[in-house]
Amino acid sequence: MLVSAKEMLNKARDGKYAVGQFNINNLEWTKAILLTAQENNSPVILGVSEGAGKYMCGYRTVVGMVNGMLEELKITVPVALHLDHGTYEGALKAIEAGFSSVMFDGSHYPIDENIEKTKEIIRIAGEKGVSVEAEVGSIGGEEDGVMGAGEIADPNECKLIADLGVTMLAAGIGNIHGKYPANWKGLDFDALAKIKAATGNVPLVLHGGTGIPADMIQKAISLGVAKINVNTECQLAFAEATRKYIEAGKDLQGKGFDPRKLLAPGFEAIKAVVKEKMELFGSINKA
Repeated sequence: MLVSAKEMLNKARDGKYAVGQFNINNLEWTKAILLTAQENNSPVILGVSEGAGKYMCGYRTVVGMVNGMLEELKITVPVALHLDHGTYEGALKAIEAGFSSVMFDGSHYPIDENIEKTKEIIRIAGEKGVSVEAEVGSIGGEEDGVMGAGEIADPNECKLIADLGVTMLAAGIGNIHGKYPANWKGLDFDALAKIKAATGNVPLVLHGGTGIPADMIQKAISLGVAKINVNTECQLAFAEATRKYIEAGKDLQGKGFDPRKLLAPGFEAIKAVVKEKMELFGSINKA
């Protein structure tokens, strides 16, 4: 059964580890992440962007697939199904469809409007036991057409949003989506410490987990980050494994063209990335 992200993130915050959010794009992705979580006794958050939700035939289809897998694969670790960078309308639709967690990304609105809309989402989600993530200061890079410059969040604005009762808060600290450029300056830990001081006990979220060096990840966790999002890294690993399979001509041997065979190396590659991240985040055996 899907659970809200609240309990798993509060436990992570107190235990000084982080729960990974791994974005899903199809059945293989979902199955790979759920099996890896179960094998490593780790809580996990399945992230769905609005674009990926549309690609997978809508939020109801996603909820049906995930719930079916939890049952068929006998998944007993805590699993949250989370809308990533949701619009106001998208968050409402995901809650209605049966998501157990939503992110309302109001970071591009003026702070007053971000507060008003976040309040309303918290009220509606709260009635259904759904956890809510909010964002202050846009995350750099591009995710499903949403561009962010990588702003450093204002600790006072973070406090205003945290005080509304959000379950978790994504705050920009120089992190970006996608691959990091060669001239990237790294995470701003002074900003993170100030945000943590301003927001108290709210678990913090680090978006753009792909490509951040391990020592920076660990330092961020020590400063209150309890949820880390990974997407691009799984995509790159999946693409590379699939390319190697085809370049080796394996799709031309016997029944190698069967999609179940063709996608198997990519599936294993995702599992390897997810396990590596769970080890780095410290969530193994924390279910």
